[in-house]
Amino acid sequence: MSPIEKAKIGDVPQIHKLVNSFAGKGQMLARPLSEIYENLRDYFVVKKDKKVIACVALHISWSDLAEVKALAVSSRNQKKGLGAQLVTACIEEAKLLDIPVVFCLTYQPVFFGKQGFIEVDKMKLPKKVWTECFHCPKFPDCEETAMVFTVKEGAQLG
Repeated sequence: MSPIEKAKIGDVPQIHKLVNSFAGKGQMLARPLSEIYENLRDYFVVKKDKKVIACVALHISWSDLAEVKALAVSSRNQKKGLGAQLVTACIEEAKLLDIPVVFCLTYQPVFFGKQGFIEVDKMKLPKKVWTECFHCPKFPDCEETAMVFTVKEGAQLG
C-alpha cells in the first residue's frame, strides 16, 4: 500500500467516485466534480495499484478553524488504520498552517473520538461552517455530530 500523498488532478474522478459511493448510502455529503477540482489542494489520498482507495480533505474555514471532510476509505480497505492515518495527516497539516482548531461533522463520532476529537454543540460552530449544509438533502434536520480537535493548547471555538 502506498503512503499518504497530496491528491493530484488525475485523482479527482476517483475521489469523486469514492466519496459519492458513501454519499449514495446517506453516510456523507455528496461532492460534485467541480468542488473537488476547485479544492484539490485540500485533499490527501492513499493509492493501491494507482487507484485511490482512501481520501480526506482539510478545508480551511477561517483564520482559526479548518474542517476535516470527505473522509472515505473503500470498503475493502477499511479496518486497516487508513482513516486514522488520513485524519492524522490533516491534523499535522493544520499544525503546519498554524490553525488552532479542526472540526468535523460526522456520522462516525466513535471513530473521531478515537482520534482525539470531542463532541460539541453544533451551535458553537461559527455560522460560516454551515454554508455547505444548504446542499444537504437532510437540511435542516442534521443528524451529524459536531466534533473538534484542539491543535493548539488553549485554543477555543469562536
